[in-house]
Parts: sequence; C-alpha cells; structure tokens
Amino acid sequence: MAGVRRARQETRREIAEFLSIGPVQVAELDLGDEGPMLRPGPGSPPVTSGAVFLLVRRAGRPVGTLLGEVPEGADPTRVLAALAREVPRGAAPGPSPAPPSASVVVATRERADQLARALDSLLAQDHPDFEIVVVDNAPETEETRELVERKYGERVGYVREPVPGLAIAHNRGLSAVRGAVVAFTDDDVVADPRWLTELTAPFAADPRLGCATGLILPARLGTPAQVLLESHGGFAKGFTPRTYDPERPPADEPLFPFTAGRFGSGASMAFRTEVLRAVGGFDPATGAGTRARGGDDLYGFVRVLAQGHRLRYTPSALVWHHHRETWRDLETQAYGYGAGLTAYLTAILVNRPALLPALLARVPGGLAHARALTAVRATEARAADVTAAGDPDAGGGAGPVTGAPGGHDSRTHPWPRRLARLQLRGMLYGPVGYLRARRALRTVGREAG
Repeated sequence: MAGVRRARQETRREIAEFLSIGPVQVAELDLGDEGPMLRPGPGSPPVTSGAVFLLVRRAGRPVGTLLGEVPEGADPTRVLAALAREVPRGAAPGPSPAPPSASVVVATRERADQLARALDSLLAQDHPDFEIVVVDNAPETEETRELVERKYGERVGYVREPVPGLAIAHNRGLSAVRGAVVAFTDDDVVADPRWLTELTAPFAADPRLGCATGLILPARLGTPAQVLLESHGGFAKGFTPRTYDPERPPADEPLFPFTAGRFGSGASMAFRTEVLRAVGGFDPATGAGTRARGGDDLYGFVRVLAQGHRLRYTPSALVWHHHRETWRDLETQAYGYGAGLTAYLTAILVNRPALLPALLARVPGGLAHARALTAVRATEARAADVTAAGDPDAGGGAGPVTGAPGGHDSRTHPWPRRLARLQLRGMLYGPVGYLRARRALRTVGREAG
C-alpha cells in the first residue's frame, strides 16, 4: 500500500509540474535572398512577444528549429532572424529528378473538420501528377462521405472500409490507388506545398528505394501536452537526409532493421506501390483501432527493408502535425506506443519467422546500446535535479517547469515517470494485443498473412 501511495503522490506532483508548462508560439522564418520572411505556423496568429518554436528555412528548404524569446515591444522578425542565422546551413541539395506519379491515402474516422484542413493542404501540392484517396474507416455517420462529395467532388476519391483499424484502412487505400508511389498521411496534418514532391522524388533517383519518410513538426504548441511531447523529440527525426540500406547496416543502429521507429512515422511515409503490394501491405492486426494499438507503420518499414529495399529519410518533405492536447491523451499515447512497438515485432516474427535468428543476433548489441543511452540520460536527469534544486524555475523538483522545445529530443521538460510506466505496460501487453487482434479478424475474414 505504501508503494501505491508513493506512486499516486508522484503522479500528482508530475501532473502539477505538467500543468505549469506554458504555451509556445509556432512560426517559420525563411532566410531568403530578399531578406528574412517570418510567418506564423499553420492556423497560428501572428508572432508576438514570448517564446517561439521556429522552423528555419533557407530558400524554402527546412534546415533546423530553435526556441527563441521575443522581448516585449521588440520586432519578432529581427529578433528571430538573428537567432536563425546561427543555424547551420546544411548541405546544399542536388538537382532532383521529376517525381513519379503518386497517390495520397488519408485514413479517417469521424473527424470531418480536421480532414478538410488536411485535404485543403494536399490539394495545394506542387506535384505534377497525383491523386488523393480518402478511406472512411468504420464510419458511424455519413459526415465524411458528404464532406468529400460536397466540397471536393472529383478532386478527391472516397472509399469506405467497414472494418476498424488503421492498417486495414491503409490496405483498402492501397488496393484503390493508381500511382507508382503511394504516400500516407493523417487527417490531423497540414502538408507543406512541396511535401509530396520531396517525398516521392527520391524514388525516381534510386530504383532500389522501397520506402521514404519525411519531417513532422508541431502545428501548435498551445497546451502542456503538446509542449511536453515536442520537448522529447515529437515525431521529427532531424534535418539530415539519410538512406538506410539493408546491404550496409548502419553502425549506430545495432538492432537494424528492427529499430523501425527511428526511420520515421506514419503521418509522412511513402512506398513504391508495387513493393508494398508485393509484401502484402500492412498487417491488418496492427495499428490504431485494433487491440494491438499501433505498429502498422513500423511493420511496413521492416517488411520492405527485409526484402532488400532501401528506405530514405527526407527532411525536406514536411508536414505540420496537430499533437494531442491533454494529459489523458498522453497517457493513451504512451501506452499505445509501447503496445504498438512489441505488437509490430510480434507481427514480424509471426509473418516472417525466418527473421527470428536475425533479431536474436542483434539483441546483445541493442541492449548494450540501450544501457549506454540510459546512463547518459540518467546523468542528464541528475544534473537537471541539481539545477532545479538551486533554481525554482529550472524545471523538476517542486518549482514550475519553464523550458520549451527548440531542437529535437532536447528534453527540456522531464518525462513523467507515470508515462514511462504506461509505455512499459503497453510493451508487455503488445504481443497479447496483437494475437487478440488476429483472432478478432478471423470473424470478419481479414486474417493477417
């Protein structure tokens, strides 16, 4: 009982610290030849004084993020441009080939307002040859169908998938598309106008490329949950392009290709259509809306890599994501991430048991790598605790948490132990959830294969 009471007290303290996190403005600044141009993030008001999460572009290309503080009465453009010039330029991109024909699949369920915002941004893409297909997953109303037909007509295709589950919805979309490359995104994003071109052009340059992923940044940082998530990396994987090749496993990824979460996320991913179809698409017993809770995108990445195809991370392919907004949302998300991780690994081994020896061979190196990371983070946490003890505004302890995200995985707010415990519980549940999801699919004739 004493342990339960301590855990509850700790959770109450963590929630109090969490609620003290203040909002952060989101903006982007382009350091172009005609001078810096500052714009608010998608759906955000003009930038004023206070903390600003800033995407820095050079000639339109995303090169980094930073956290700036605009003093009261100061010119936001001048203040943020001075900070932005310190962001490294990065390697200049080479010429890009014309992108192949593409299809964009957006799975949705009863979120017509968000879907309309996403579709508006997708229809503004500069890609020369693409289609959009909305998959209405297990709808309870006709709201999504009516939106697509009323507002978008023939510009957006509509298909209905009665069985719930994100992977099932994506597979339904995969069966309906015509493009040489099929891209997937969510109904809670706003896509940069060059997102689809940048995401699909690498397929024209590399015939062995099977998958590409892109950069995901926060559309808003208005709630403590949104700020906390982005403080710990959010969905972004940095600003350095990278190609993952199964013939040349990366030295810094000892569990490759099973560390699929490092490659990108389902809100911004694309596959060569024939390659994804050849591996059977996504495992229908994974993903949100199933008992597995997630893991469908990770499963797709590993299946494609396991077939010998390359994966390309392309940070110039940008979408702005509307993060979840509440503590309860974060609890659900943490548990779902843990469950999805082990569910997808279970799915890989169930569907491709020949990969088990490769996974077991990588476990010792992966554990050593994890221990090293844990030691570094523990040192950082102790340092943060010492700082907080002397400064009530430094975060941690009983004082207010005042840091905010600037880079990625900057950990400017402590990650609550309550969320870490929920993620661990989810990991323990994941294999069970996956097997339960497979059983449930047998009743509707959608057995995973």
